[in-house]
Amino acid sequence: MASTQVNPTRMELTRLKKKLITAKRGHKLLKDKRDELMRQFLDLVRENKALREKVEKGIEQANKNFVMAKAGMEEQMVTASLLAPKQEVTLEVSKKNVMSVNLPVFDYQTRTSDNNDIYSYGFAFTSGDLDYAVKYLADILPDMLRLAECEKSCQLMANEIEKTRRRVNALEHIMIPQTQESIKYITMKLDENERSTQTRLMKVKDMMLKQAHNY
Repeated sequence: MASTQVNPTRMELTRLKKKLITAKRGHKLLKDKRDELMRQFLDLVRENKALREKVEKGIEQANKNFVMAKAGMEEQMVTASLLAPKQEVTLEVSKKNVMSVNLPVFDYQTRTSDNNDIYSYGFAFTSGDLDYAVKYLADILPDMLRLAECEKSCQLMANEIEKTRRRVNALEHIMIPQTQESIKYITMKLDENERSTQTRLMKVKDMMLKQAHNY
């Protein structure tokens, strides 16, 4: 209890009052941070869901076209067609700070700007389904990278939300109530000491008056 942990002095009372003000201010700031993190986290979750559905649909369509291409071409021909890609992609990873959370940012560059360089084969002996499959995969590449950003960002923000929530709860349910209890205890002790002092002074005054009257 507070009565066994604090020294009931005016200096300690002043220190605890300052500590309580700081704790309440920190509690409000952390609550605001938690609420803003939750808002941005929910926005990312919704974007992540939409991107996942789009990417899965694109991959599913590309797989269907690959199956059709393998059905119309020899397997060795399909493998040889995709063996030496013409296009090359480089990925750069950076970070952006959102509410003290470092979120990843993926930026990619292709070796050439020609859209036809995604095809690493000639069109004379290949199926159109193979072209569609490669085109689908090339088209969903930006969405796949953005999906990876969103999923990692959601994970990092969820961890930060949990840490912030624990800090808010610790301030709200432990630190602030304990400090308030200590302040209440010290105030009661100081008031009690003041009443005792006043009582002693009144007794001394009565004794002095009685002695003066007898004299």
